Amino acid sequence: MRTIQLGTSTLQVPVVAVGCMRINRLSKPEAEKFIRTALEEGANFFDHADIYGGGACEEIFADAIGMNAEIRSSMILQSKVGIRKGMFDFSKEHILSSVDGILKRLRTDYLDVLLLHRPDALVEPEEVAEAFDQLHSSGKVRWFGVSNQKPMQIELLKRYVRQPIVANQLQLSITNATMIASGINVNMENDSAIDRDGSVLDYCRLHDITIQPWSPFQYGFFEGVFLDNPKFPELNKKIDEIAANHGVSNTTIAIAWLLRHPAKMQPVTGTMNIDRLRDCCKASEVHLSREEWYEIYRAAGNILP
Repeated sequence: MRTIQLGTSTLQVPVVAVGCMRINRLSKPEAEKFIRTALEEGANFFDHADIYGGGACEEIFADAIGMNAEIRSSMILQSKVGIRKGMFDFSKEHILSSVDGILKRLRTDYLDVLLLHRPDALVEPEEVAEAFDQLHSSGKVRWFGVSNQKPMQIELLKRYVRQPIVANQLQLSITNATMIASGINVNMENDSAIDRDGSVLDYCRLHDITIQPWSPFQYGFFEGVFLDNPKFPELNKKIDEIAANHGVSNTTIAIAWLLRHPAKMQPVTGTMNIDRLRDCCKASEVHLSREEWYEIYRAAGNILP
């Protein structure tokens, strides 16, 4: 598995992160096999959140693998906090209590990475800074990041937070690529030219913040996968053609398309299927040409200016 540096941290992480949002759908033996397969593939970066399964996903993960010090040392654990029922909450009290709950469920005394889960309209960055300082000094969290945040939201945090922001988890896939399309369609009078995120892609590259694309196979907002979907005939035809040329699956090509971007992203998978997980990991070994990358981009319905 190829690795990259996560933002400005000292962490060398696999280019494919393993999302655990659906691990509560597996039995304990199935979950153990899934985790061990990921480790065998070199995909030892696991992404969690305190709301996944109401916390059950973290408990199931730790129980299935029989978490202990030796196993913990073989993996990188990331989790997210800030989403509550009907609201977002980045208060110091909620961040600290949420992390304690995460550590208990994961049976570990530290997280490698903690992300703020989506923006909180009522965020008080001074409180976030106090929480981060306490978590960092106590050794409970080593590195920090955000998710679904625009550049100015990150800048506001950085005014008070002393620790570097090393990751930003953002929705991005072949069919959800507005952050790429707006950069291509600069100064154009079309919908693709609309900047919906404050040029977050360029901002993250400028500030060495690793983008973690979530839902890399989804179109819309959890409307379904685009692979093998009759709604996307041209896209699937092109992906299948390129997959055949490389001797890999369409799943591999979908991840390889994200990895081809020079921003050095770390896609977060969501599958609980072991074969598809292996296919995702194979993308680490596939390098799409510039021509192939643009062919897929255009086949998704994007028009070059």
